[in-house]
This record gives sequence, structure tokens and C-alpha cells, in this order.
Amino acid sequence: MDRVPLKLNIAGLSKADYAGNPSTLCKGCGHNSIANQLVQVAYELNLRPQEIIKLSGIGCSSKSPAYFLGMSHGFNSLHGRMPSLGTGALQANHTLRAIGVSGDGDTGSIGLGQFKHMVRRNVRMVYIVENNGVYGLTKGQFSATAEYKHELKYAGRNDFPPIDICMEALVAGAGFVARSFAGDAKQVRELVKAALSFRGLAVLDIISPCVAFNDEDDSRHSYAYGRANEKALQELGFIAPQEEIIIDDYDPGTVQVVELHDGSRLTLRKLEADYDASDRLGAMARLQRADEAGELLTGLVYYDDSRPSLAEVSGFGATPLAGLSDEQLRPSRESLTTLMHGYA
Repeated sequence: MDRVPLKLNIAGLSKADYAGNPSTLCKGCGHNSIANQLVQVAYELNLRPQEIIKLSGIGCSSKSPAYFLGMSHGFNSLHGRMPSLGTGALQANHTLRAIGVSGDGDTGSIGLGQFKHMVRRNVRMVYIVENNGVYGLTKGQFSATAEYKHELKYAGRNDFPPIDICMEALVAGAGFVARSFAGDAKQVRELVKAALSFRGLAVLDIISPCVAFNDEDDSRHSYAYGRANEKALQELGFIAPQEEIIIDDYDPGTVQVVELHDGSRLTLRKLEADYDASDRLGAMARLQRADEAGELLTGLVYYDDSRPSLAEVSGFGATPLAGLSDEQLRPSRESLTTLMHGYA
């Protein structure tokens, strides 16, 4: 029996070539859905795996990079320390595309300081927070993003207000801030595509339900709550470069086209006539109103690509540091001798 030939993309790869190892996470975990969308995005965008680095910290979320882009570079760091590793790796080779996967504990608790400094430096990375409101790897304690006064069978009641990852990113100065829901596969894909083309750090807070410890209907991190209360800011569609831009059946005045740094375009069909994704203070106010109303606000919360990335600020040329010769990187014996004589 003849085999059906695999459909290859422009990079000469099939979708299966972008897969990773079989998942060891719980069946139905939102993290698995996100990994699947990353595989689909990489295939559709014709990415070359050897030009991508995956980074993570510790937690269920940080296992995710093993489940996509198996031929890419990868590094699993210490708990909360992924931003430091990512910063160093991208300083050594700023031509790599970076995908960092973290969790609400890895980013919102032990790694919050690292996260804020990565935003401040504007390291060019797609920073995904797989947010489920619990520490699933250590059996279901509340995380820093768990809603106030929420009760769980084994953890009791949460007596502390939550940290909002999107709000933290906005306050720290991030130029690309978005939120999505793992159950909304299309929106996750389009946001990831846009994030991969962003000039600096793109923060994606993705509500990713934990089916083992935090999937009760009244939890804001559950599938049921997400489906019932999701409030999309806009309908997203990503149009890659050199492709004809086609928008079907839209009302006049409701479409906003955002020019991305590499010439790609993100097309937004507004569901809220007064929402402006370029207004940082407005974005903060909208997040606050959504929280008070119990809404799961999703979509592109904020966009501004005016700030240069860390690599641009550092003045790197076309050749990354990792590609320079020893003679170019190391000072000569003569220069070191001159330096030492200066201390005599």
C-alpha cells in the first residue's frame, strides 16, 4: 500500500517534524493544547528549528518545551531563573528566535523579579506564562495568581489578592501584552504568530486549566469558567509577509491593522468600539474592569514596538557574538600588557 506523501512547508519540513516527545502531563491539561498550537504555528510560519531556542524554569509548565520543536535548542533552568538564561543566550546569539515557557509560580512568585527585569531590558523573546492558579507539580497549593477567597478541596481558602501577569508586564513597560485561554486554539495561534514577529519581549498570559487540582466550575482558571466568561477584545488574524491581505465581511470602521516590525501585519476586528490597544493606561483600566466584572479578558491588550530590543541597544552587528572568532573576542597579548603596565 502506497503511503500518502507528507505535506511539506517552504522550509521543507512536515508538521510532524515540529513535534516533540509524548506528553507526560495529565490528559486534558491546557499546557498540552498550547504545545500543540506552537507546533502548528511553527509549521505554518515555515520556521527552521535550528534557529529557535526554547527556555523554561521549573513546574508543570516548564516541562512543555519537551513537547514541541524537538529539533530546536533548549535549556531547562532553575526555578524562576529562565529570564537570566534567556538574556545570556540571546546576548550570545541575538539572531535566534526565543520561546520562553513559564508558569504562574515560576513567573508570578519566585521569578517575579527576574521577569520584571527581562521586561525592562526588552529582550527579544516570546514569553508564555501557562497560568493555572495552582502549583500542580507539588499537588495543588494556591499560586500567586489564584483569585482572592477561592476555595479548593485540598488547599483550603486563598486569603491573598492575585498578581495579574498582564498588569505587571504593562507597569514594567512591555510593548506586547496579550492574554488568551488554552481552550481558544485559534486565538492562541494568532497571538503566538504575532508575538514571534515582535521587536522585543512579547508577553502572553495564557489561562491553562489544571484538570487535576483547579478545574472547578467556579474557578477563574477552569475550562468551564473560561468558556462562560471569556471576553475577547478583538478577533485576531495574522497575515505573514508577502501574502495578499484579505479581510472578509467586515463592517466599515471596525478593522485596525497594526504594522509589525518585520513588515508583517496583525489585523484586529474590534468587538469593543472604544478599546485602543496602543493606550497603556487604558489597557490597565480595562484589565481592572474585567477583574471586577469576573471576565476573562482575552486578546491583544497592548501593543507598542517603538522601544528597541536589548540586542539593538547593545549595538550588535549582523554577526552574533557566538559567530565571532577568538581573535575578535579576546584582547591581544599586546593590549593586555599595555593594560597591566598602566597599573604599575
